[in-house]
Amino acid sequence: MGLFSTARAARRDAKELGDGVWRRAYDRFGRSLDRVHQVMEGIEDNDLHNALILIANHLADLHDRVRAVCVAAQAKNPSSGENIPHELYAVHRLLSKAANDLATTSQVAAMARLDGERWGYASAGLENVAMRADLVADGISAAEAEMAKHP
Repeated sequence: MGLFSTARAARRDAKELGDGVWRRAYDRFGRSLDRVHQVMEGIEDNDLHNALILIANHLADLHDRVRAVCVAAQAKNPSSGENIPHELYAVHRLLSKAANDLATTSQVAAMARLDGERWGYASAGLENVAMRADLVADGISAAEAEMAKHP
């Protein structure tokens, strides 16, 4: 991203997400997603790398959905501070849980990476990473459903 496109994106984020709890929820998810991608840097085993890339791509697709929920929540109950709007407390809780589950997914992916490097692809524990990724997706779906209750 160039200097001007970064500035445009920052202005758009400020306009759509504000600078309160919805912006922080979106940013928290993004930081957790970055951790997942950092874990994958330097994986030498191609099979393990490819398997984790599929999971990471699935998780990256969720980022746009998180943004949509946060933008809708900001439009419904604008936030510029620390206080979570009571009406959308459940939405915020689900978004926070999804970001925490995503951070846990990155930790599980790091363990899978270490196991894969030590013992090979078959022992990498990819099913645990996939299970954690599914929890993240379920959390985002629940946040979307909760947001839909508040037109």
